[in-house]
Parts: sequence; structure tokens; C-alpha cells
Amino acid sequence: MKILVCGSANIDDTYQVPHFVREGETLSSEGYTRNAGGKGLNQAIALSRAGADVCFAGGIGKDGLFLMEELNQNRVDTSRLLIRDEATGHAIIQVTPDGENAILLFGGANRSFRGEDIPRLLEGMGEGDWLLLQNEISQLEEIAQEARRRGMQIVLNPSPMEDRLRNILPLVDWLMLNEVEGADLTGTHEPDDILDALVEQYPGMQIVLTLGEKGSMYARAAVRQTQSAFQVSAVDTTAAGDTYTGYFLSGILRGLSVGGAMALASCASGIAVTHPGAVASIPQLQTVLEAMIP
Repeated sequence: MKILVCGSANIDDTYQVPHFVREGETLSSEGYTRNAGGKGLNQAIALSRAGADVCFAGGIGKDGLFLMEELNQNRVDTSRLLIRDEATGHAIIQVTPDGENAILLFGGANRSFRGEDIPRLLEGMGEGDWLLLQNEISQLEEIAQEARRRGMQIVLNPSPMEDRLRNILPLVDWLMLNEVEGADLTGTHEPDDILDALVEQYPGMQIVLTLGEKGSMYARAAVRQTQSAFQVSAVDTTAAGDTYTGYFLSGILRGLSVGGAMALASCASGIAVTHPGAVASIPQLQTVLEAMIP
């Protein structure tokens, strides 16, 4: 059983700022770094560091070859990574002193997928394998449809949230989202109401709702489970959700119960927010297991 992450690979330009830039304001940055990022790349590395056998399918330009090296160094199969004659996707990230972030995305090569690319992206994948998608690439619906035809388990992290994702949701086995995305999908803001609305519309779907410092919740039909967050002092929340996603899915793939996978993911994301950056903040499995020992 393998998991394929079909998603974005970005160059992250991160700026340390006293507050998010306001309309019409010119603001001096107190620090700057350039690193590997993109929700797809982050989640693939989180899955690998959590012990999963993971493949990555994505697109980069020649300016982003260091992203392929980053994936390879983290034991992620990059044989489906496409090199394009255009700029790599990138993100401009503002990080405040309390660890909050605001992100501006440019799709670049992430938006370059065409229909003829799909067989290569899903090559060798079939019944029993898993596909993890986000919303930072083109041909998303077509990729999900082909994965369904192949009998794959489909996981969707609907970020950034757009109306086109509503066409994909009927194909999805696992939905992993945060409060903002849940509110956008359902029109309600209370976590229990978000889950109730999603379960009513998609009764067979398994749903994980992350709530930041309030923890996380799981729902499938009438079943509900909750997991508290690990209490830490946040430095940078950039990859917290991606870390949670990778560790949760790795736990499920390795046979953990939903509750066990939620605890593992909560601990991992708690460790991640205590470090700056995206990939650099994702912990290794041994670090997480040691942190979970009372």
C-alpha cells in the first residue's frame, strides 16, 4: 500500500514582520528566509518523516530543482515530478512575533498540468493505494476521477477553498480541513455544526476537522471523536496543518486507530509550531514518539 501526494511544490519566501501588511502600507521586514514549501511538498515530507511509503507528483520549473533534492533527501519518490519551462510556484509568507502567518500564492508550474499528464502522475497506482490532494494544482477534478476509477482511497485537504472543490467532494473518502474551510463549505462556524452539515451531505465520508489550539475532531456518520491540542508556545504556524495531515494519514496507513492517529498528529503539529519555517519545522517520528511518553 502506497500513498501518492499529487500537489504543489513551492519556493517559500518568508518575511518576519511586526504585523501583517495593511492596505497602502510599506513595512520593513525584520528577517527573511527562502525555503522549500507548498502544501503538497510539505505533506509528502510529513508523511515520509512519519514513516509512510510516499510518492510525490507535481510540477516545478528549473528555478525549483532544489525542491526535488529536498524531497529526495526526505526519502520521497520523485519519479512523477514534472520539470516545466516556466517559473516554479512560490509563496510570500508573512510571520508575526506570535507565530501567526499570512500567505500570498503564485501557482506557476503547479497550475501547468494537462489531461495528458494524468496517466503519468498516477502510473502504477491502483486498488488499495491512497491519493492525497490539496487545491493548489490544475486538473484536480480529472485526477480525482481517474483515481476513483482505479479504486484508490482519496483524501482531500480543501486548501485554498474554492467552489470548484464541491465537484470533487462526492469522490472523496477522507476530508481533512480546518475551521475556516469548514465554515466556507457549510455556512456555519461551530465545529459540531460543521461536522453535522458535512456528514448529512456526505454520509460515507470520514472527516477530520482541525481547530488550532482547540484541538481536532473526527466524524463519520454518528461517530464523533475529539483530541485536545498539545500546549506549546507557537513560533510559526506555517506548516502545522500539513504536519497534522501527514502524521494522521501515516498513522492510519500503519494501522493505528483514528484516536491514536489523532494523538500522534496533534503531538507532531504541536512540535512543528515551536520551530520556524515549513519543512524545517516538521519533526521526525522518533521525536514525536518521545514527546508522547508521559
